[in-house]
Amino acid sequence: MVYIDIQHREVTLKLVYYGPALSGKTTNLQQLHQRMVNHAGSELVSLDTRDDRTLFFDLLPLEFETQGGFKIRLKLFTVPGQVIHNATRKIVLQGADGVAFIADSRVGQTRSNNESFADLKHNLREHGLSFSDIALVIQFNKRDLPGIRSDAEVKKIATKGKEPVFTAVAIDGHGVAETFMGLAALSWAKLEAKFNFSERFGVTHADFMSRIGELFEGGGAA
Repeated sequence: MVYIDIQHREVTLKLVYYGPALSGKTTNLQQLHQRMVNHAGSELVSLDTRDDRTLFFDLLPLEFETQGGFKIRLKLFTVPGQVIHNATRKIVLQGADGVAFIADSRVGQTRSNNESFADLKHNLREHGLSFSDIALVIQFNKRDLPGIRSDAEVKKIATKGKEPVFTAVAIDGHGVAETFMGLAALSWAKLEAKFNFSERFGVTHADFMSRIGELFEGGGAA
Protein backbone atom coordinates (compact mmCIF):
# COMPACT_ATOMS: atom_id res chain seq x y z
CA MET A 1 0.00 0.00 0.00
CA VAL A 2 1.07 3.60 -0.53
CA TYR A 3 3.80 4.88 1.78
CA ILE A 4 3.33 8.44 3.03
CA ASP A 5 6.21 10.29 4.69
CA ILE A 6 4.72 13.57 5.89
CA GLN A 7 7.94 14.80 7.50
CA HIS A 8 9.89 14.59 4.24
CA ARG A 9 6.85 15.37 2.06
CA GLU A 10 7.10 12.14 0.10
CA VAL A 11 4.57 9.68 -1.29
CA THR A 12 5.64 6.29 -2.69
CA LEU A 13 3.37 4.22 -4.94
CA LYS A 14 3.96 0.64 -6.01
CA LEU A 15 2.72 -0.48 -9.43
CA VAL A 16 3.00 -4.11 -10.55
CA TYR A 17 2.90 -5.54 -14.08
CA TYR A 18 1.28 -8.98 -13.90
CA GLY A 19 0.44 -11.62 -16.51
CA PRO A 20 1.38 -14.96 -18.05
CA ALA A 21 4.93 -15.85 -19.06
CA LEU A 22 6.33 -13.91 -22.02
CA SER A 23 3.23 -11.74 -22.42
CA GLY A 24 5.35 -8.59 -22.54
CA LYS A 25 5.62 -7.40 -18.94
CA THR A 26 9.36 -6.89 -19.05
CA THR A 27 9.16 -5.33 -22.50
CA ASN A 28 6.69 -2.75 -21.17
CA LEU A 29 9.14 -1.67 -18.48
CA GLN A 30 12.08 -1.67 -20.88
CA GLN A 31 10.18 0.61 -23.25
CA LEU A 32 9.15 2.92 -20.41
CA HIS A 33 12.73 3.14 -19.20
CA GLN A 34 13.95 3.91 -22.70
CA ARG A 35 11.47 6.75 -23.13
CA MET A 36 12.14 8.13 -19.65
CA VAL A 37 15.91 7.66 -19.62
CA ASN A 38 16.50 11.39 -19.22
CA HIS A 39 14.13 11.58 -16.28
CA ALA A 40 14.25 8.33 -14.33
CA GLY A 41 17.75 8.77 -12.90
CA SER A 42 18.09 5.07 -12.13
CA GLU A 43 18.80 1.78 -13.82
CA LEU A 44 16.27 -0.86 -14.80
CA VAL A 45 17.05 -3.95 -12.73
CA SER A 46 16.34 -7.26 -14.47
CA LEU A 47 17.11 -10.78 -13.30
CA ASP A 48 16.74 -13.34 -16.09
CA THR A 49 16.95 -17.13 -16.14
CA ARG A 50 16.85 -19.78 -18.83
CA ASP A 51 13.33 -20.96 -18.01
CA ASP A 52 11.65 -17.59 -17.58
CA ARG A 53 12.63 -14.18 -18.80
CA THR A 54 12.17 -12.63 -15.38
CA LEU A 55 12.92 -14.83 -12.39
CA PHE A 56 12.26 -12.25 -9.71
CA PHE A 57 11.31 -8.77 -10.84
CA ASP A 58 12.18 -5.75 -12.87
CA LEU A 59 12.26 -2.50 -10.93
CA LEU A 60 11.93 0.88 -12.55
CA PRO A 61 11.93 3.56 -9.86
CA LEU A 62 10.69 6.95 -11.04
CA GLU A 63 10.82 10.11 -9.00
CA PHE A 64 9.67 13.69 -9.47
CA GLU A 65 8.36 16.67 -7.53
CA THR A 66 4.97 18.32 -7.90
CA GLN A 67 4.53 22.06 -8.24
CA GLY A 68 3.84 22.23 -4.52
CA GLY A 69 7.21 20.69 -3.74
CA PHE A 70 5.88 17.26 -2.78
CA LYS A 71 8.09 14.37 -3.90
CA ILE A 72 6.35 11.48 -5.64
CA ARG A 73 8.09 8.14 -6.05
CA LEU A 74 6.74 5.45 -8.35
CA LYS A 75 8.18 1.96 -8.10
CA LEU A 76 7.33 -0.32 -11.01
CA PHE A 77 7.73 -4.08 -10.76
CA THR A 78 7.04 -7.09 -12.96
CA VAL A 79 6.45 -10.62 -11.77
CA PRO A 80 7.63 -13.90 -13.31
CA GLY A 81 4.86 -15.47 -15.35
CA GLN A 82 5.64 -19.17 -15.06
CA VAL A 83 3.39 -21.18 -12.78
CA ILE A 84 6.29 -22.49 -10.68
CA HIS A 85 7.11 -18.95 -9.50
CA ASN A 86 3.82 -18.25 -7.75
CA ALA A 87 5.48 -17.64 -4.37
CA THR A 88 7.58 -14.89 -5.93
CA ARG A 89 4.55 -13.31 -7.61
CA LYS A 90 2.74 -13.25 -4.30
CA ILE A 91 5.66 -11.51 -2.59
CA VAL A 92 6.08 -8.90 -5.32
CA LEU A 93 2.34 -8.20 -5.37
CA GLN A 94 2.29 -7.39 -1.67
CA GLY A 95 1.63 -3.71 -1.01
CA ALA A 96 0.72 -2.90 -4.63
CA ASP A 97 -1.38 0.22 -5.23
CA GLY A 98 -2.07 -0.65 -8.85
CA VAL A 99 -1.72 -3.56 -11.26
CA ALA A 100 -1.39 -3.65 -15.03
CA PHE A 101 -2.43 -7.09 -16.27
CA ILE A 102 -0.55 -7.79 -19.50
CA ALA A 103 -2.44 -10.31 -21.61
CA ASP A 104 -1.28 -12.02 -24.81
CA SER A 105 -3.70 -11.11 -27.63
CA ARG A 106 -3.32 -14.45 -29.40
CA VAL A 107 -6.40 -16.66 -29.20
CA GLY A 108 -4.16 -19.64 -28.47
CA GLN A 109 -3.03 -17.96 -25.25
CA THR A 110 -6.55 -17.51 -23.85
CA ARG A 111 -6.12 -20.26 -21.27
CA SER A 112 -2.81 -18.85 -20.05
CA ASN A 113 -4.35 -15.40 -19.74
CA ASN A 114 -7.33 -16.74 -17.79
CA GLU A 115 -5.17 -18.81 -15.46
CA SER A 116 -2.88 -15.88 -14.78
CA PHE A 117 -5.82 -13.55 -14.10
CA ALA A 118 -7.26 -16.11 -11.68
CA ASP A 119 -3.83 -16.34 -10.06
CA LEU A 120 -3.78 -12.56 -9.63
CA LYS A 121 -7.20 -12.64 -7.99
CA HIS A 122 -6.11 -15.46 -5.67
CA ASN A 123 -2.88 -13.76 -4.62
CA LEU A 124 -4.68 -10.50 -3.92
CA ARG A 125 -7.13 -12.42 -1.74
CA GLU A 126 -4.17 -13.94 0.12
CA HIS A 127 -3.14 -10.37 0.95
CA GLY A 128 -6.67 -9.52 2.07
CA LEU A 129 -7.44 -7.52 -1.07
CA SER A 130 -9.86 -7.65 -3.98
CA PHE A 131 -9.97 -5.96 -7.37
CA SER A 132 -12.04 -3.16 -5.86
CA ASP A 133 -9.23 -2.30 -3.44
CA ILE A 134 -6.58 -1.52 -6.04
CA ALA A 135 -6.26 0.18 -9.40
CA LEU A 136 -6.41 -2.36 -12.24
CA VAL A 137 -5.93 -1.90 -15.97
CA ILE A 138 -5.64 -4.52 -18.69
CA GLN A 139 -3.38 -4.45 -21.71
CA PHE A 140 -3.86 -6.77 -24.70
CA ASN A 141 -0.31 -6.95 -26.04
CA LYS A 142 1.20 -8.43 -29.22
CA ARG A 143 -1.37 -6.89 -31.55
CA ASP A 144 1.12 -7.27 -34.42
CA LEU A 145 1.05 -11.07 -34.41
CA PRO A 146 -1.19 -13.43 -36.39
CA GLY A 147 -4.02 -15.32 -34.71
CA ILE A 148 -5.00 -12.52 -32.34
CA ARG A 149 -8.39 -11.51 -31.01
CA SER A 150 -10.01 -8.89 -33.22
CA ASP A 151 -10.45 -5.31 -32.09
CA ALA A 152 -14.17 -5.99 -31.81
CA GLU A 153 -13.53 -8.95 -29.51
CA VAL A 154 -11.24 -6.87 -27.30
CA LYS A 155 -13.88 -4.14 -27.08
CA LYS A 156 -16.50 -6.74 -26.15
CA ILE A 157 -14.25 -8.03 -23.38
CA ALA A 158 -13.74 -4.47 -22.17
CA THR A 159 -17.48 -3.90 -21.82
CA LYS A 160 -17.78 -6.88 -19.49
CA GLY A 161 -15.61 -5.33 -16.77
CA LYS A 162 -14.93 -2.01 -15.12
CA GLU A 163 -11.19 -2.04 -15.79
CA PRO A 164 -9.75 0.23 -18.51
CA VAL A 165 -8.48 -1.87 -21.43
CA PHE A 166 -5.55 -0.90 -23.67
CA THR A 167 -4.05 -2.50 -26.77
CA ALA A 168 -0.34 -2.59 -27.42
CA VAL A 169 2.62 -3.73 -29.43
CA ALA A 170 5.04 -3.36 -26.57
CA ILE A 171 8.10 -4.40 -28.56
CA ASP A 172 7.58 -1.29 -30.70
CA GLY A 173 6.46 0.87 -27.78
CA HIS A 174 2.91 1.20 -29.06
CA GLY A 175 0.40 1.44 -26.20
CA VAL A 176 3.06 1.20 -23.49
CA ALA A 177 2.89 4.80 -22.31
CA GLU A 178 -0.89 4.85 -22.59
CA THR A 179 -1.18 1.78 -20.36
CA PHE A 180 1.19 3.28 -17.80
CA MET A 181 -0.59 6.64 -17.82
CA GLY A 182 -3.94 4.88 -17.37
CA LEU A 183 -2.60 2.86 -14.46
CA ALA A 184 -1.01 5.89 -12.82
CA ALA A 185 -4.19 7.97 -13.19
CA LEU A 186 -6.44 5.27 -11.75
CA SER A 187 -4.00 4.52 -8.91
CA TRP A 188 -3.86 8.18 -7.90
CA ALA A 189 -7.64 8.52 -8.11
CA LYS A 190 -8.04 5.53 -5.78
CA LEU A 191 -5.56 7.00 -3.31
CA GLU A 192 -7.10 10.47 -3.55
CA ALA A 193 -10.49 9.04 -2.63
CA LYS A 194 -8.96 7.30 0.37
CA PHE A 195 -6.40 9.83 1.64
CA ASN A 196 -7.60 13.16 0.18
CA PHE A 197 -4.14 14.11 -1.07
CA SER A 198 -5.30 17.33 -2.72
CA GLU A 199 -6.59 18.78 0.55
CA ARG A 200 -4.04 17.31 2.94
CA PHE A 201 -0.90 17.78 0.88
CA GLY A 202 -1.85 20.14 -1.92
CA VAL A 203 -1.20 17.51 -4.59
CA THR A 204 -4.04 17.43 -7.10
CA HIS A 205 -4.79 14.71 -9.63
CA ALA A 206 -4.16 17.20 -12.45
CA ASP A 207 -0.77 18.15 -11.01
CA PHE A 208 0.17 14.49 -10.61
CA MET A 209 -0.78 13.58 -14.17
CA SER A 210 0.90 16.68 -15.57
CA ARG A 211 4.17 15.65 -13.98
CA ILE A 212 3.71 12.07 -15.19
CA GLY A 213 3.23 13.36 -18.75
CA GLU A 214 6.45 15.35 -18.52
CA LEU A 215 8.39 12.14 -17.93
CA PHE A 216 7.92 11.25 -21.58
CA GLU A 217 9.77 12.76 -24.49
CA GLY A 218 7.70 15.61 -25.85
CA GLY A 219 5.80 15.96 -22.57
CA GLY A 220 3.13 13.36 -23.23
CA ALA A 221 2.30 9.76 -23.91
CA ALA A 222 1.48 10.13 -27.57
